[in-house]
Amino acid sequence: MTFRKSSFFSLGIIVLTLGISLTILSNSGTSPYDALLVGSFRTIGLTVGSWEIIIALLMIFLNAAASRTRPEYLALLTASITGAGIDFWLFTLEGWLKPVTYFSQFSLLALGMVFIGIGTSLYLQAEFAPIPLDRLMLILQKQAGWTIAVSRLVISVVILSLAFLLHGPIGIGTFLTAFLNGTILSFFMPYAIRLYQT
Repeated sequence: MTFRKSSFFSLGIIVLTLGISLTILSNSGTSPYDALLVGSFRTIGLTVGSWEIIIALLMIFLNAAASRTRPEYLALLTASITGAGIDFWLFTLEGWLKPVTYFSQFSLLALGMVFIGIGTSLYLQAEFAPIPLDRLMLILQKQAGWTIAVSRLVISVVILSLAFLLHGPIGIGTFLTAFLNGTILSFFMPYAIRLYQT
């Protein structure tokens, strides 16, 4: 990986995991996928970041079957770095970032959603084994002819059902992220592409 790609990948993951952690700490519901991670943590144990890695491994095999290709084991490295980033930010911020008003909760949620969009758009430019969830989004976009927003929404609905069964943190933020994360990502992608190409 070139220095430029490494920089975009590293910065993207840092911003992405910060955004994920902010939505979790907002206490207003997080994205369906992150609700699944937190629900698994609350129900079974381990850490939120650990579940990022475990579920990513399962999705690697799902993606391989959907795209009729070999499992993209390198994506497990991306998921491991992402999981470590989530645990780091949660450990660092949880002690002092406790929103109590609706305004502060919504502000954290909105900021987290923006960071998730920026971070994802940046790290995807490295073209280095995207997080399995994002790979599935790209597979659906290509094979079904859907937009990024629609692909993300369909995936979110399925994962939301699993998060509900595991008592994940589902709230107004969950539905906002399910419907808006794909749109936010679509908004930032052209800017990230131009930035990478300059």
